[in-house]
Amino acid sequence: MKIVKFNVGDTLVLKKSHPCGDNRFKVLRTGSEVRIACIGCGRDMTLGREKLDCAIKKVISENINDEK
Repeated sequence: MKIVKFNVGDTLVLKKSHPCGDNRFKVLRTGSEVRIACIGCGRDMTLGREKLDCAIKKVISENINDEK
């Protein structure tokens, strides 16, 4: 299993869309359980890290100028 790296504030594009129709979610909290909020309707949810890692299609980083 591949571990996807993302931080608080990043936007995740998931494989399946939310019932409101949007598939983009903002990361609110990370850890073994990750809290994300739908960008379309604002609904937030908590998912297990393993389940979320399988559902991620793309990560859009908030910080464009990542420091080394």
